Amino acid sequence: MPKERAPGETRVALAPHAVHELSRAGHRVLVESGAGEASSIADARYEEAGAQVVAQARRVYEDSEIVVKVYGPVEEEYGYLREGLVLLAFLSLPINPGLMDALLDSRCVAFAMETIRDRRGRLPVLTPMSEIAGRLTPQIGAHYLQRPFGGRGILLGGATGVRPGRVVILGCGIVGSGAARLASGLGAGVVVIDQDLDRLRRLQDARLPGVTTLAASNLGIRDAVLRCDLLIGAVNVVGARTPALVDRQTVSGMKDGSVIVDVDVDYGGCVETSRPTTLAEPTFVEYGVTHYCVKNVPASVPVTATRALSNALLPYVRQLAGVGLSDALRADEGLARGVALAEGRVVDPVLARATGTDHNRLSSILPLHSEAR
Repeated sequence: MPKERAPGETRVALAPHAVHELSRAGHRVLVESGAGEASSIADARYEEAGAQVVAQARRVYEDSEIVVKVYGPVEEEYGYLREGLVLLAFLSLPINPGLMDALLDSRCVAFAMETIRDRRGRLPVLTPMSEIAGRLTPQIGAHYLQRPFGGRGILLGGATGVRPGRVVILGCGIVGSGAARLASGLGAGVVVIDQDLDRLRRLQDARLPGVTTLAASNLGIRDAVLRCDLLIGAVNVVGARTPALVDRQTVSGMKDGSVIVDVDVDYGGCVETSRPTTLAEPTFVEYGVTHYCVKNVPASVPVTATRALSNALLPYVRQLAGVGLSDALRADEGLARGVALAEGRVVDPVLARATGTDHNRLSSILPLHSEAR
């Protein structure tokens, strides 16, 4: 487990309790010194858990069969990638062609953790990060709506005799529904927009105060956005670029001092004016609208996020380390769906379509069946 090098990334993939479980099972765990520092985890805690703390990332990559990260390798790490290495990380490959080329050239097996599925088709590694992001976004929006931070001077909960702030949430998945619950708790008026009526129905059945739902349409989105004080983009298309549901013209018509928080900006974002920002410089203003487009929102609460991510990731790391790559993929179809690239070829069909590359079946590259081994 190397130290994270992506700008503003404070999380780490595995907490000491996960390292302890792997060490106890007989696996050798290498952790780069300082990897857990931003998550308030000292090197000594990893050593107590059974890890070997090493000084350089190169050593981690060279001496490991499986490398686990939060975000994919940055340019300075590309040279460490190699054939035979198994990498698990959030990769965001449709908008990260440089990383995709480096992974293909290295011929490693790369898992995009955001596309791993469980037996019910859910996204078990991405989900805890989405839960955290959903709970953070209304707080972030409320902060930037305050006048000293460039906002209109709106209190989301309003006051006696004064209407509450208006919040529009695009997407009713885990991020969107979580944001709706928190915004409702703050007293805001909330409109949640999605094309999936079953999702909207489940949220409607929760009877959250101040929350209404709207079936997605271009005109409906435009009208709602133009009236809102806070727009939360919570759209996620698994493994593919996020469609821009709010165009530049609509943003230009929003009220001065309103706020956009676009969560899935690491896949392009659902607002045309969005572009990735960092926790060090989280916002920019366009057309008088404050945009918060940090692609790793959960990194602002790394103590919580690291432990949540570690809980979700440990079963898959343990499975891969315990039985080996081929047997783990053969036994778990959902884990196999997380493989994006293998031996220099694209094996995720969604990624292949999104990037215009050839798709290769995973079973044609790796020996997943006993008769092929």
